[in-house]
Amino acid sequence: MTKAVLIAGPTASGKSALALAVAEATGGIVINTDSMQVYRDLRVLTARPTVEEEARVPHRLYGTCDAAVNCSAGAWVADAAMALAEARAAGQLPIFIGGTGLYFKALTRGLSAVPPIPAEVRDDVRARMEREGVEALHAQLMLRDPVSGAKLKPRDSARVARALEVIEATGRALPDWHNEALPPLLDPEGVTAVFLAPDRKELYARINARFETMVAHGALDEVAALAARRLDPLLPAMKAHGVPALMRYLKGEITLEQAVEIGQIDTRHYAKRQFTWFRHQLPEFAWVAPEDAWARIQSRTQPSLRGA
Repeated sequence: MTKAVLIAGPTASGKSALALAVAEATGGIVINTDSMQVYRDLRVLTARPTVEEEARVPHRLYGTCDAAVNCSAGAWVADAAMALAEARAAGQLPIFIGGTGLYFKALTRGLSAVPPIPAEVRDDVRARMEREGVEALHAQLMLRDPVSGAKLKPRDSARVARALEVIEATGRALPDWHNEALPPLLDPEGVTAVFLAPDRKELYARINARFETMVAHGALDEVAALAARRLDPLLPAMKAHGVPALMRYLKGEITLEQAVEIGQIDTRHYAKRQFTWFRHQLPEFAWVAPEDAWARIQSRTQPSLRGA
């Protein structure tokens, strides 16, 4: 019998509705597996479940982080382990749902054991990058961690900064930490894993329509509240799809129509990357049309559900 259900897929593919249906039919618990839906500041813009949906079945790991915090994959894994233990203790089927491939990979294959990076180290590396440029920091990385430096492009600012942060905070190179990976939380043999793969044209139309709905129902208020906090623009929440463009609109730099179009384009590009990532990184996920996913999950969960 399946011990956990994993529901992945591109944004706007119908994952939340499916997870809710599975949870209601099984008495399960829905566990967020999306790196943006952990931020409490962005309920609307990240399409988190509504308050009403959260009241229908137990939901965990939604809105647990403040936008001022860089919620790492390691922190999510620690929280997911607690949510999984809670589900098992209560006899509930854990239903992991989201679009962040790294989180799903951590569930079934484990994760690097890199400890949290102190804020002062991260701030120092970012300040140096601003002053000296990414190429200069890449040169420094080549001296201190030549293995990582050789793998990274000299202008890959995010990854260069990450590699430098790790070696400056821990005294050890990133590849050394990767060799001490945390074990997976789930046995791949005991899970039912599906990737929702809707028709691309239909998906992109849904993405466009949903973004317009978000803007009409609170996304601007969320972004205005973020802008007022003057947070580091490199924080993950500040780079969520739609946030930079809507901030530009609020500053009067572009029109609302332009901001919406940019947000839609960015989200469509992200969906395309999700397809590619899962195809290459997690081929064990069964690709199914959204309308066929429930039947597949039903056939692999407890027998009593097959006729439900």
